[in-house]
Amino acid sequence: QVQLVESGGGLVQAGGSLRLSCVASGIIVNINEMAWYRQAPGKEREFVAFITSGGSTSYVDSVKARFTISRDNAKNTVYLQMNSLKPEDTAVYYCAANPRPFLQSVVADHWGQGTQVTVSS
Repeated sequence: QVQLVESGGGLVQAGGSLRLSCVASGIIVNINEMAWYRQAPGKEREFVAFITSGGSTSYVDSVKARFTISRDNAKNTVYLQMNSLKPEDTAVYYCAANPRPFLQSVVADHWGQGTQVTVSS
């Protein structure tokens, strides 16, 4: 049984930092495509960052130079380091394994339960 368990969310002031963790079980993160998505109230789920099995990364423009996705193979964990946080980064953040576009949305082999990030101004 595959599980993705996110943690590290919370309340932070604008300009602050948080590091999200996604601990995987039943799946090996370094041979899968792993990603972070987020969903703000009343909005569609949005792509944030992606790391390929080869270690290449990509980011949505709004977080480039502020967020960093990485993984620790020994801990089978994917991280999202978030710096210089802004109120518009407020959302529930989800970890995903092998996401891909589907119609006007996104599907994935597996999703975590999400962790809330709230950035106050």
